[in-house]
Amino acid sequence: MLTSELYNYFEKSNSVSTDSRSIKKGSIFFALKGDNFDGNKFAEKAIKDGASYAVVDDNTLNHSQYIKVDNVLKSLQSLSKFHRSKLLKTKIIALTGSNGKTTTKELINEVLKTKFNVSSTIGNLNNHIGVPLTLLKIDPLAEFAIIEMGANHLNEIKFLTELVNPDFGLITNFGKAHLEGFGSLKGVIKGKSELYNFLISNNKVAFINNDDEIQKKYKGKKISFGKSDQCNFKFEEVSNGMRSGIKFKNQLLNSKLTGNYNFNNIAFATLIGLHFNVPISKIKKSISEYNPSNNRSQIIEINNKSVILDAYNANPSSMNSSIQSFNKLNGSKTILLGDMFELGKESEKEHFDLISFCIRNKFENIFLIGLEFFKHKNNFDVPFFYKTKKELINHFQKNPITSKHILIKGSRGMKMEELTNYI
Repeated sequence: MLTSELYNYFEKSNSVSTDSRSIKKGSIFFALKGDNFDGNKFAEKAIKDGASYAVVDDNTLNHSQYIKVDNVLKSLQSLSKFHRSKLLKTKIIALTGSNGKTTTKELINEVLKTKFNVSSTIGNLNNHIGVPLTLLKIDPLAEFAIIEMGANHLNEIKFLTELVNPDFGLITNFGKAHLEGFGSLKGVIKGKSELYNFLISNNKVAFINNDDEIQKKYKGKKISFGKSDQCNFKFEEVSNGMRSGIKFKNQLLNSKLTGNYNFNNIAFATLIGLHFNVPISKIKKSISEYNPSNNRSQIIEINNKSVILDAYNANPSSMNSSIQSFNKLNGSKTILLGDMFELGKESEKEHFDLISFCIRNKFENIFLIGLEFFKHKNNFDVPFFYKTKKELINHFQKNPITSKHILIKGSRGMKMEELTNYI
């Protein structure tokens, strides 16, 4: 079936779904396949539950409401690209980076929606399935759309950028994330810069952090921020206790985000707001009212202790930034760190280096959880090593934490947020 024909069915539906467990009446169901599932098997259920059509690629299936294609995933992606071509009034901002993508995306959304009709990625649906779904949700009347793109291999950002066809783009930073797939920091830089390559080739505009030694070398059309006069907008970093903020001219923009690593996230949102003539008063208000959620830079008060919960994800770069920022706080401090995943052959070295870094900072307590950290138990005397969270919880029941400040961070699979119940 031609993409244009499939688009006719899409226009007749009221939404797109890839999960047969949450079908909306009048939606179009795409029967995606995975390593451990085959959506074709749930097409009939999707129709019974109210889907108008089901897109399938199993030729043995027959139903008047089935739309047969050669490959469901490719059809979904092609459909999203076709829909993008119809969004003539929508300016699209694409962003990627090693850390801070979702927070930056949400801040930009908060700033722009004070003046414009804005659509943006929900949560972190930023991969080869999530990006097409995000594109298909964009209303043709939207003035802006903010699309988050994630990747763990080369050529993924290239593919997603070609789907999105952005008018503007930004890279939050380049860090040691997904080293297993990218191979090295050099590979990360090359992979993330696929967005830059698109912007340059298509004469589009990049938003640039001029304080970043990699970003400042960007040769295409750009609008920059930084702490020096050598940029379009000069911002000063400020902090109010545990909170992060920026200063622009005589305006102080405070946030509820913790850690000076959030300076760049706030700065990107402010830069974009200023570029599109959002009044500084509205930018200031939207940033100050933004509440971090989903275990990202949250501050939780528990039993007279301030807990910084930054456990959505972790890699060596984000770990170091979080620990450096945390160490600036006054008062006793304890850190609870979980394993970092997807580091491949670099995992042992990166975990060793992180332990060494923690010890140099001389925290009251250092708790390290997970098998990757535990490999180094015999190399160090100071930290507490635990294979599992359950072992650490048993320790807490006998030896409660008394520190004023506590940092909790680890890769998503570690589910470090569960520890807040035992502090």
